[in-house]
Amino acid sequence: MRAVTIVDGAIEWREHPDPVPGPDELLVAVRAAGLNGADMMQRRGLYPAPPGVAVDIPGLEVAGEVVGTGAGVTRFAVGDRVMAVVAGGGQAELAIVHERHALPVPPTTPWAEAGGFPEVFTTAHDALFTQCNLTLGDRVLVHGAAGGVGIAGVQIAARAGATVVATVRNADLRDSVADFGRSCGAVEVVAPESYGDHGPFDVVLELVGAPNLADDVDALAIGGRIAVIGVGGGASAELNLLALMGKRGRIHGSTLRARSLEDKAFAARAVEHAVLPLLERGEVQVPVAAEIPMAEAESAYDRFAAGGKLGKIVLVT
Repeated sequence: MRAVTIVDGAIEWREHPDPVPGPDELLVAVRAAGLNGADMMQRRGLYPAPPGVAVDIPGLEVAGEVVGTGAGVTRFAVGDRVMAVVAGGGQAELAIVHERHALPVPPTTPWAEAGGFPEVFTTAHDALFTQCNLTLGDRVLVHGAAGGVGIAGVQIAARAGATVVATVRNADLRDSVADFGRSCGAVEVVAPESYGDHGPFDVVLELVGAPNLADDVDALAIGGRIAVIGVGGGASAELNLLALMGKRGRIHGSTLRARSLEDKAFAARAVEHAVLPLLERGEVQVPVAAEIPMAEAESAYDRFAAGGKLGKIVLVT
């Protein structure tokens, strides 16, 4: 097979041995694979693959057709359309997916949207609902809402009956993010410097990182929760702990990639139960900023690094 390959920080399209599915694993012919911030970090040597995963083939989400199965597979069969979060190796013609991490692709969902769905919606759902216990009527702040995880979080929080304030730095994208959000519920899109005027917030989905943290705490409601799942703006912050104590607040950091098989399976089933029906009914969307052939992945990475996009960049075969 051929795969996107990191070679001394560069992106190349190279030949690799075909992977072989082990027990409980699916061999998937990849039709689409979303590009994420973690891939950009891996390219720079800042987010290495976990043990047992190809260190030079990036890609944390895939969608495609099952073309082979290992021993013990019971739910999916050859020919089924599936999508999944993977620990790496997704940006290739063939990928291995554990059966318990796979989600069925709805028949009406295009491949590009399926390829951009699993990582961002799983990340957003896990942070908002599993970690922060989002409930009906909460006020939610989503930073970096024009990106894949951000716009996923805006949609599912609004669908759950939360009131959402979303920050978007690029003024040209605010109306588009508002359109996606308001189709799901009560959403207001603001400039990053003004979000403090719209609190207090019960839940903050922090996708920018250190520059926001002190102001996030100031904007918390009593008992508020902050989920830090992105640090593109910086990873080190100074924090007034007295302010956090006064709010009886909680800050939680998380990644998906290094979690156990069981934890990832739990997250997949939660998304399948709560979010996949919304996708199938068209009640949430995966905005695709660009579809780029996988063989031209370097240009996709450049497009991602340039910023200013709405939603996902997806590599397609």
